[in-house]
Amino acid sequence: MEQQAPQEFELEAFADPASVRDVVRGILHTIFFHRFFPSLRPLSREVLDITLPFVDDVELDTMIEKRAAELARELDAERTHSHSLPQTRGAGGGRGNIQVQFFEKKRRKAWYMRAAYGSGDEEVCWESWTVKVTVAEPRTDSDRAKVRKAMEQTLLTAAMNIVTWANTNKEHIPPITTSEANPFPYQINVNQKDAGWATRMGIY
Repeated sequence: MEQQAPQEFELEAFADPASVRDVVRGILHTIFFHRFFPSLRPLSREVLDITLPFVDDVELDTMIEKRAAELARELDAERTHSHSLPQTRGAGGGRGNIQVQFFEKKRRKAWYMRAAYGSGDEEVCWESWTVKVTVAEPRTDSDRAKVRKAMEQTLLTAAMNIVTWANTNKEHIPPITTSEANPFPYQINVNQKDAGWATRMGIY
């Protein structure tokens, strides 16, 4: 029997260089608030004057912080490279992706899979969230005001989409068949394949 494709969701985020980590952390915590099954103490944090849920789990928060910082560093390096190119000078900014995947553990059934990987469990993705982050570097006070407004609007839209999509798409969530505190393993990956203007310009 063919494995069912994971449910996929895509979100847009917009930030200035100084806010990338906070915006990404806020979005990821909102996703996990709706998909992290251990019992949680409801907490919240302010991001750009918007109140967002916060998952009070040290291991998860550490991973989110690490991946958000990794994405921020890559975007910063991209902007630095962009500034050094004559054809992109003055057009500071960049794009990057960060993806959250949730898995269930399944017993391997096919004999060739057991022969190749052993008789243990395999992890099968049942849901993924891709956050496409666009960074803009404002040059003037007027630009800063516009960027701030755009950041707030896209963050609010992303948060509302997460709430709506998470609550209306539940049929694909696998049954919990383990007594482990967190029944569904997760991964958070930074992916620069859809890199930005600097990378694309660099190939010419």
